[in-house]
Amino acid sequence: MTPGLRKFMLNVHITASVGWIGTVIAFLGLVIGAMTSQSTQTLRAAWIGMEWIGWFITVPLALASLLTGLIMALGTKWGLFRHYWVLMSLVLTLIATIILIENMQTVRFYTGVAAKMENTDAARLRNGLQGELLHAGVGLLVLLAIQVLNVYKPRGLTPYGWRKQQEQRDIRQTIDAAT
Repeated sequence: MTPGLRKFMLNVHITASVGWIGTVIAFLGLVIGAMTSQSTQTLRAAWIGMEWIGWFITVPLALASLLTGLIMALGTKWGLFRHYWVLMSLVLTLIATIILIENMQTVRFYTGVAAKMENTDAARLRNGLQGELLHAGVGLLVLLAIQVLNVYKPRGLTPYGWRKQQEQRDIRQTIDAAT
């Protein structure tokens, strides 16, 4: 990957990843607002807003973060399987994306209830908010852990990374011995 392309992809990756964190915070804001409000209209609006934020912003940013992370790993010296921090970031991002998409089915269900809501459904909608608070709260912690991994890049090569590093050392030693 050329330096210019690498910088461009890094910017896209950071933007998608930080945007994902931001949308989770917005989602949490809607959940907390709905949990603390006594208004049925606020409750309905929060569920509708959560679905829109989820499907139109959060899911695309999660997929963009996953895709650009893969491109960055494969196109740079870090590699996809050489360092534990890259591998952990990939696994956590993949798990978070899958759980997000699965949870959006629940949000879609509750949004349908909110759209056709009768007065008896308010308690049902309020009960659903606890699960969303848990999902979004844990999701935010996972995303922040991924961010810390990517900023600090803790040392540690995987067995594959160690083998590749040894191969490169052997090649350099062979070249140095020949010259």
